[in-house]
Amino acid sequence: MGFVLWLIVGGVVGWLASLIMKTDGQQGILLNVVVGIVGAFLGGWIISPLVGVATINEGFSLGSVLVSLIGAVILLAIVNLFRRGRVR
Repeated sequence: MGFVLWLIVGGVVGWLASLIMKTDGQQGILLNVVVGIVGAFLGGWIISPLVGVATINEGFSLGSVLVSLIGAVILLAIVNLFRRGRVR
């Protein structure tokens, strides 16, 4: 069940992050899921210990989704920085 949760939350978080960063037209569903999952991993690894919020693996909550979203937005900002030379 954890894998299915990762796919669903990853897709939603990746889609929201791509809307925030205005890269939704460049990405498909698969890339949104990948960005969401990698962003959730980065957010859980870096941001969760700093703010004391559980990760998606430890329990589904609004805080864990926000940490995943912040991680995905940071990931897209880094990708945009290397792709275009600037953050959009």
